[in-house]
Amino acid sequence: MTAAQIDSGKTDPEDANVKKWVLRIAMTFVVLVIAGFWQLFFSSRPELMTDPAVLAGDGSSIDYCELPVLDGSRKTAVEIPKANTPGCAYDHFPLPILAQCSEPLAEGAVDIRGLWRAIEGKGVNPKIGHVERIEQCGARTVVTSSGIIHDKGPNSTAGVNSNDTEGAVLFTIGDKEYCPRTSANVYWNNGVLDFRVFGWGPVVVKRYLHAGPDGEQLVWEYANGSVTYMDRICTLPEEKKIPEKRGLRLKLF
Repeated sequence: MTAAQIDSGKTDPEDANVKKWVLRIAMTFVVLVIAGFWQLFFSSRPELMTDPAVLAGDGSSIDYCELPVLDGSRKTAVEIPKANTPGCAYDHFPLPILAQCSEPLAEGAVDIRGLWRAIEGKGVNPKIGHVERIEQCGARTVVTSSGIIHDKGPNSTAGVNSNDTEGAVLFTIGDKEYCPRTSANVYWNNGVLDFRVFGWGPVVVKRYLHAGPDGEQLVWEYANGSVTYMDRICTLPEEKKIPEKRGLRLKLF
């Protein structure tokens, strides 16, 4: 802006145009943030399609070292309804989702089925003590742990991506809990199970088998660089039957 323009009180058209664009960009950013927050916490949750008997059952009573035989004698993955987390977390460790499925694993898949406990790790926030159950059947993979059920792959009721929650409750309104939604799918990549955001986005988690000091281990890598090593166990530890409540759990009203 020139001295003459200052004296006359006039604004340089280019400066006005720049301010206009900055305002538009800022408003767009705010709208996107609000829309993203609404989508994460207030958008309609998927219908709970998990078999009620599975959720009501006791998954801690099973010997997970005795893996189901995948000989094709019973249901295929696509014949079983998609599972998802009830609310923000299940209230006790449920029965296996794919117990009735015996479809052989898809080409390229590595058998990582079973119950795994994290014993060591490195990097940012390694998940020592974490316990998870992994089920596989055909091209389907279900991970159950810490209150959540992430079901990815072909099924009889919904898309192949998980449509679920991360499980940590950010805030509550009255008696209702609000936790962020998540969506992902998995792909085998030379023996590594890649978890991609929305099924097409970046790889955020990897799982693969590794020869540990006392036998085969399941390795769990996060995009932040943390690496966790898990040993196979046969029964669910007593303290893992009821999931811990997670998240800030801020009371808004």
